[in-house]
Amino acid sequence: MNNFFFRITHTDKHSRARAGVFRTPHGDIHTPAFIPVGTHASVRGVAPSVLKQIGVEALLANTYHLMLRPGADVVAKLGGLHEFMRWDRPIITDSGGFQAFSLGASIEHGVGKIANIFPSEPPRSAGRLAAPPPQRPAGGNKKSFVRITEKGVEFRSHLDGSKHLLTPEKSIEVQEKLGADIILAFDECTSPLATRAYTERALERTHRWAVRSLTAKKRRDRALFGIVQGGAYRDLREKSAHFITTLPFSGFAIGGSLGKSKRDMHDILAWTIPLLTENKPRHLLGIGDRDDIVEAVARGIDWFDCVAPTRLARRKGTVFTSTGNLNLTQARFKKDRRPIEAGCPCPTCAAGFSRAYLRHLVAAQEPLAVELATAHNLRFMTSFMARVREAIAAGRFAAFRKQVLRQTSRV
Repeated sequence: MNNFFFRITHTDKHSRARAGVFRTPHGDIHTPAFIPVGTHASVRGVAPSVLKQIGVEALLANTYHLMLRPGADVVAKLGGLHEFMRWDRPIITDSGGFQAFSLGASIEHGVGKIANIFPSEPPRSAGRLAAPPPQRPAGGNKKSFVRITEKGVEFRSHLDGSKHLLTPEKSIEVQEKLGADIILAFDECTSPLATRAYTERALERTHRWAVRSLTAKKRRDRALFGIVQGGAYRDLREKSAHFITTLPFSGFAIGGSLGKSKRDMHDILAWTIPLLTENKPRHLLGIGDRDDIVEAVARGIDWFDCVAPTRLARRKGTVFTSTGNLNLTQARFKKDRRPIEAGCPCPTCAAGFSRAYLRHLVAAQEPLAVELATAHNLRFMTSFMARVREAIAAGRFAAFRKQVLRQTSRV
């Protein structure tokens, strides 16, 4: 019996948008979907019971961080991630490849997973968050902290400076021990500022690592997704899509550099998506703004992951509303009795917590601020994705897309 099954339930007549259901051993993911990031097997500040309450269907955990602490063997002995973090719904783990980028090219080139992922575009004051510089490992040098070879990625731990080698085989072994439902092939992520020559070398290495990842996979109750690379070069993206689809992956992720602007990202998706197998799900890595989501859905993406809703709430006191994002540190909210958004069913708004109270918590650096703001933002995103699915099913996605783009252009 197949533990995984993807069924497309609705398609849009005017675009490649589609709605569907991806079945896993731990439940269904209704697509298009937004997947919150729980880097350390935890969505910071929010209990799993609250995540269920606000409609989160799946989480993404980080292979690199969990491999270093507490260790894959520890998690395996404690029943795997589902038992360890008391989450009985689907879990996705990344391969650890992006962390090689974070410790290497992102430092050298000054780009990150949020804000300046598109170097040619200015970050939004409220909608995007300037990426903090990655922590430097003890004893490390001042530039890249990784060495990439055909064998894998050698790096120093940001925790204690200890040396590690992450290979395709090791990445798959760690992910299978962690026990995620969906795991990703090990890849080499490239910077939007990388040269074509380097991007092509990384692409070829990613393809060889994809084959090694498939060979290393032992568990049939894990869905392995292949990753399409190639930067912002059309022929490289098409070459990668052609190659990855020849391999028996359960789905696909689109990763690496998405270009220097949103237009570049749109082009990359337009080149890539038509070449991917129609009846397998597609994951766009690291994207989470509403305008980016509707544009990617229109081009055929099924789900997304991004730290923005949680990190913006935690670090900036930024909360999402249907008319734009609010920065709760602003003085204008000091005496504001209103909830973040009237009629919002999230635990924060439903309980009647006011903007004034939330501003006070943020200013006082109270942990409750993180819990309340994060719960609201994640509920906002789950509600937003439900509206995306409803619009596709009702045949009004084109109008919905225009409405979202108008709203976000004013943010």
